[in-house]
Amino acid sequence: MAQEIVTLECTEAKALGKPPSRYMTMRNKKSPRTPNRLEKKKYNPFLRRHTLHRETK
Repeated sequence: MAQEIVTLECTEAKALGKPPSRYMTMRNKKSPRTPNRLEKKKYNPFLRRHTLHRETK
């Protein structure tokens, strides 16, 4: 499998002027299920709640 390491960054923190939280994860590069950027709900310790995190390039 072609696994690649991607960085997920919080989408809501920038709008509020807080530092963005970042997570590292792996994804299958050749999977037809994830043709676009990966999105997951993860915990942001600066906002103290779960927010949407999107893959950065």
